[in-house]
Amino acid sequence: MSVLEGKVGLVTGSSRGIGAATAKLFAHHGAKVVVHGRDEPALAGVRIEIERAGGKAMGAVADITVFAEIEAMRRKIEQEFGPIDILVANAGGSYTLPGPLEQISEDGWHASVNGNLTATFLTIKSILPGMKERKSGSIITISSAAGRTPHPQAPIPYAAAKAGIQILTQVVAAQVGPFGIRANCVAPETILTEGNKQRIPAAQLPALVDRHPVKRLGTPEDVAQAALFLASEEAVWITGIVLDVAGGAVML
Repeated sequence: MSVLEGKVGLVTGSSRGIGAATAKLFAHHGAKVVVHGRDEPALAGVRIEIERAGGKAMGAVADITVFAEIEAMRRKIEQEFGPIDILVANAGGSYTLPGPLEQISEDGWHASVNGNLTATFLTIKSILPGMKERKSGSIITISSAAGRTPHPQAPIPYAAAKAGIQILTQVVAAQVGPFGIRANCVAPETILTEGNKQRIPAAQLPALVDRHPVKRLGTPEDVAQAALFLASEEAVWITGIVLDVAGGAVML
């Protein structure tokens, strides 16, 4: 039997990148997967790829900075697939450029905090009551190496939001353990998503690679494998951790 057979997994921000890789891997291992985002053609592409490979998937469109939209999405998932067993709160991004703190706009700050920390909080807030009622569930949040180690060139709002996700996850883990629910956080370093392949200049790649004891950059599949382990019963005694998927670049 596949490790996630019979489970329903919601992966937010799964129209591309880390989220898409995670959704595909979960489906490959037997889960019914909800592919979430706001780019409907991209969502359809991921869903079709999963179904062509023999998996089960549905698409869900929602703005996860708006609680009412998350709640509507949850109800739709429950009607079509059943209760959510696994939540991967992956959606997020950096919405400001690196720079001195005093040059960061309020709008830029709120965009990064809302798009990462608030979105994660609201998504967990929606899904958690059902997990507590059923006394089972696995929550996986996605942070970043930017939230693990201070760097003068890090986008400050993004780093602060990602650091907030880590402690949010650990407090949730402490609260929900008695209900049979686990909560863990994955913190990737530089990942060669489609977007990063376009953004990172080729001349910069060797220096980025050299920062990692494992001399390569990460892939979306590297992060997906970590999420799969944490979602599975193989990790049943693991909760409240921050797992650095960073090729050794982060050592705490």
